[in-house]
Amino acid sequence: MPQFLETPSGRRIAYHQTPGIGPGIVFLGGLKSDMTGTKAVHLEAWAKAHGRAFLRFDYSGHGESSGAFDEGCIGDWAQDAADVLDALTEGPQVLIGSSMGGWVSLLLSKRRAERICGLVTIAAAPDFTEDGFWAGFSDAQKSELMAQGRVEIPSEYEDSPYVITRRLIEDGRDQLVLRDPLPLPFPVRMLQGTDDASVETAVALRLLDHAQGDDIRLTLVKHANHSFSDPDCLKLIETAALKVLARAEV
Repeated sequence: MPQFLETPSGRRIAYHQTPGIGPGIVFLGGLKSDMTGTKAVHLEAWAKAHGRAFLRFDYSGHGESSGAFDEGCIGDWAQDAADVLDALTEGPQVLIGSSMGGWVSLLLSKRRAERICGLVTIAAAPDFTEDGFWAGFSDAQKSELMAQGRVEIPSEYEDSPYVITRRLIEDGRDQLVLRDPLPLPFPVRMLQGTDDASVETAVALRLLDHAQGDDIRLTLVKHANHSFSDPDCLKLIETAALKVLARAEV
């Protein structure tokens, strides 16, 4: 059973926390995913085996946390992550961010810079509300979104469509990280599959080029998809985390 954190924002965030040595690891999941996903659960077991502190949680409107998904936005979910980091962890932390969680991890790296000592991203999707959703909408979809406050788009992961709200798009513009300087003054390992149908390789290359830091590396994995959850990919995440931890602890 999960535990729950009541945040200053009035949201009830579900989480699982494993005690252990630091730096701890905080896993940040993707859009409409939850903390029971393959990567989150696998990494928790891996952290336990290494005696490493680990935390996984559900953003508001996701999984077992309070709220409705359709009412949320990037700013809300980044605040959830900041509240979890502030209330439940101590000392330096390594963030592992998957898809949208990659974007959230970059926001935390700017807003809680003193708490972050390393970063692993998996198919990171920074600025996707603007560069993915909005840029890909037809004129008719944009008009519908602005007039009705929402538009539906097909989901490749669920039978029901995604509901994209005007609030999600407009708030996303306040959270963009690829338009302004992005200092990452700690070890960063980025992982990206070449067969990712949700996040193109060009996004990973753009992030690599844009981020500022002396220890940033990108690994492209031929034929890996967006889930990045097969045994080989999970092993690559473990390896990236170990390398970041080793450098962060020097």
